Amino acid sequence: MVDLTAGGLSNSLGVILNFLAAAGALGTAAMGVVDASKAFWGGPSNFGFGDVKNALAPFLSPLRGTSHFGEADILHTLKANWLNGVAKADQKAKTKSLIHLGLTKGNAGALATAAGVDAAKLKSLAEKTAAGKKVTQDEINVLGQFDAVLSAVLDAAYERGDQRYRNASRFLAMVVATIMGAIGGWIVFGDGVTSYFTSSHFALSLLVGITAAPLAPVTKDLASSLQAAASALSALKR
Repeated sequence: MVDLTAGGLSNSLGVILNFLAAAGALGTAAMGVVDASKAFWGGPSNFGFGDVKNALAPFLSPLRGTSHFGEADILHTLKANWLNGVAKADQKAKTKSLIHLGLTKGNAGALATAAGVDAAKLKSLAEKTAAGKKVTQDEINVLGQFDAVLSAVLDAAYERGDQRYRNASRFLAMVVATIMGAIGGWIVFGDGVTSYFTSSHFALSLLVGITAAPLAPVTKDLASSLQAAASALSALKR
C-alpha cells in the first residue's frame, strides 16, 4: 500500500523517479549501442530487406542476365538505399524506375505475368518504346495497370520490411539493455557472482534492463506525469 503522507509519498515518488531515470538512461545507451553496430556491415539495418527482395522477385527475375542494369545491379542499389535509410517514398520510386528501365520486348511477357496484365500489349509497348514509335492508349493503360500492381507490391514489401527492422532493433536494444543492467547491478551492489545471481538485486537489475528500451522515449513525460499526480494527491490529503 502506498503511504499518502507527505513524507511517505515523497519517498515513494523519489524511488520511482530514480528507477525511471536509471531505466531511461540505460535504454538510451542500449539504443546507442545498437545504432553504433550499423557500422559493421549494416548491423540491424539488414533486417527487413529480405521482405523487399522476396516481394520483388517476380519482377526482378525476368531482368536477370540482361546486359544493362539487371537484377543483381538493381538489388545492390536497393540494398544500399535501404541500409542508408533513404526515405521509403524515394526507394519505391527508384525501384519502379529501374524496373521500367529494364522492361524490354524479351522480358515483357514475364513481367506482365508477374503483374497480371495483358502480356501482348505490354510487349508491344516495350517494342514501340525501344523503336521510338507512337504507342496506343490501350498500351498506355496496360502500363498504368502494371504500375498500380507494382506500387501495391512495393507498399506492402517496404511496410513489412520497415516493421521487421523496427521490431528487430527494439528487441536487440532490450537484449543489450538487459545485459548492461545485469552487469551494472553486479558492479553497483558488489555481490559475489554466485550470491548476486541468486539475489533480489539481480532480479531488480533485470527488471530495469528489460523495461529500459521501451521506457527510454517516454521517461521524461512519465516522470512529469507522476510528479503532477503526486502533487495532486498531496493537495487532497491536506
